[in-house]
Amino acid sequence: MKFRVIILGLSLAFPVFAQDGRDAAFLAARDAFRTGDRNKLERATAQLGNHELAPYAENYRLRMWMDQGDSASLRSFFERYEKSYVAEKLRADWIRWLGKRSTWNEIESEYPKLLAPEPEITCYNQQARLARDDKSVLDEAEKLWLSQLEPPEACRPVFDNLIASQRLSVDDVWTRARRQIEANRPSWAKTTLNYLPDSQMPDSRAFDAALNNAMGYLVRQPANWHTNRAGRELAIIAVQRIATNDPKAAVDELEKLKSRLQESERQWAWSQIGLQAAKKHLSEAVSWYANTGKAQLSDEGYQWKVRAALRAQEWGVVRDTILAMPAELAGKPEWIYWLGRAQKAGGRTTDADALFEKIAGQPNFYGNLADEELDRVVMPPAKAKAPTSEEQKAARDNPGIRRALAFFRLDMRTEAVKEWNWALRGMEDRELLAAADLAKRNQIWDRAINTAERTKYEHDYTLRYLAPYGEHVRPAALNQSLDDAWVYGLMRQESRFITSAKSNVGASGLMQLMPATAKWVAKKIGLREYNHSQVTDTQTNVLLGTSYMRLVMENLDNHPVLASAAYNAGPGRAKKWRADRPLEGAIYAETIPFSETRDYVKKVMSNAVYYSALFNGKPDSLKARLGVIGPRSTDAPKDADLP
Repeated sequence: MKFRVIILGLSLAFPVFAQDGRDAAFLAARDAFRTGDRNKLERATAQLGNHELAPYAENYRLRMWMDQGDSASLRSFFERYEKSYVAEKLRADWIRWLGKRSTWNEIESEYPKLLAPEPEITCYNQQARLARDDKSVLDEAEKLWLSQLEPPEACRPVFDNLIASQRLSVDDVWTRARRQIEANRPSWAKTTLNYLPDSQMPDSRAFDAALNNAMGYLVRQPANWHTNRAGRELAIIAVQRIATNDPKAAVDELEKLKSRLQESERQWAWSQIGLQAAKKHLSEAVSWYANTGKAQLSDEGYQWKVRAALRAQEWGVVRDTILAMPAELAGKPEWIYWLGRAQKAGGRTTDADALFEKIAGQPNFYGNLADEELDRVVMPPAKAKAPTSEEQKAARDNPGIRRALAFFRLDMRTEAVKEWNWALRGMEDRELLAAADLAKRNQIWDRAINTAERTKYEHDYTLRYLAPYGEHVRPAALNQSLDDAWVYGLMRQESRFITSAKSNVGASGLMQLMPATAKWVAKKIGLREYNHSQVTDTQTNVLLGTSYMRLVMENLDNHPVLASAAYNAGPGRAKKWRADRPLEGAIYAETIPFSETRDYVKKVMSNAVYYSALFNGKPDSLKARLGVIGPRSTDAPKDADLP
């Protein structure tokens, strides 16, 4: 049996997965492990022989027998499958088992053999080092104090040691709690405050009231609330909670309190009001942020201060804020680009061009924009030569890739993706291209794309920007008068062309349609006898998805940036995020309040540039595609019930 798939206009024939008669034995082994049936697991494992997934069945056996303390069998497994994903996960499980039994010497022996330890496992190793009085652990833990806001349970003893060693001050505890409140992790903030001396602990009920009934708390707080640190901190936490819903009301409350607050406390409260106002696109955000002075902000605080300044066209604030960012944050492509724009707006073109050069050529939204600032076109690089037969064979014979393909064959996509990604570790460009080609030949479109994206020097953008299902997508785009490069750019971001893809909120298929949206569109276009079971059918999904794209475009000034935002977050939000005046498309995209939608719109628009270049054989312009977003309009939408 063969499938025929259209990729970039070429008709290619690909083989389906070869079946293995022992697959049923592996599935039986997995089920036996889940139910704790050791006898069934032993029988199933005995039938596997050299099946690609036999190491997983052995892993199940070793995990079930771990209580026997048979370290020799575990070490034998690690030797045979060293550096594999299955060995990495089993070794991590063993360290967890050892950690719960305080077997510190063995943890220190095994931990260095992990290639990518999880935070929980790292904390078990830190506990092991503390057990032999290695104080350097505390230096590492100090660095995690502000960044690891939801630490695994294994990290708690390490943080306890930080406190016991007097490495953290009361200020450090409150700073961490503030960060957790800002990140909407109030239960973790409450846990952090347990590290305060008993005499400085806030009352638990007062803390809950400040969080859950902030306005009521401020009205009813005692007259002497400002005479101790806990009282003042709870007051500004209440202001922060009010700001999440109504920054202007929070300003009113802060004005009443500010004379009794210390400067650092006022600055934090203003930073939270500025942050929430910026996310709501309030024009006062920049001036409220200004009240923080030169106080250090969180990463989120710095970024939203820049975004507020971008919408207000306050280029001096953009420049000064990015220059004040921590170096790691300021080094991200978006802030390098916007600092370049700020320098250019201030007439410092040489400095601006030097910044654009840092990210020019990167195949992403801001790399594309930097290229255009330097008057360079965005085009895919020269295509690497096709993988040789030897390179293809090496990819097919790679044990990790073979295990991944077996998982894909069994429709165990989560396990398959983990194995596949692990197998790519350390691969050079030629190996990556061969692996991507293998994924394409097996119609695993998402792994082909993601694998091809990893190359550093040799590239194949026909793999990075695959365009399958052309027999459905191209005619549908044409019928809806849509740019097929934009349609593919959106589809690539929605599902990576996985027809069975389903999001955690229920969106389905290639174009990730929500049930209510699909039903509404089907009725709108007169698709009779539609039922939701049809949504993963490729032709139906593409018909509904492209029809919705056209309807969204028609309701949003025929602007692809607005339509892309609407496709992800809804038309109402896309309209709400406009400004009161025309707004550069790139600024609109950067200031979208939802991080998922912000990232989505940038990638969809950059994807479209590359698809256009591949389809048409000539450069495209991201700046032209982004254009200008018109101001908010009071005009009624064409389709008032557009979902």
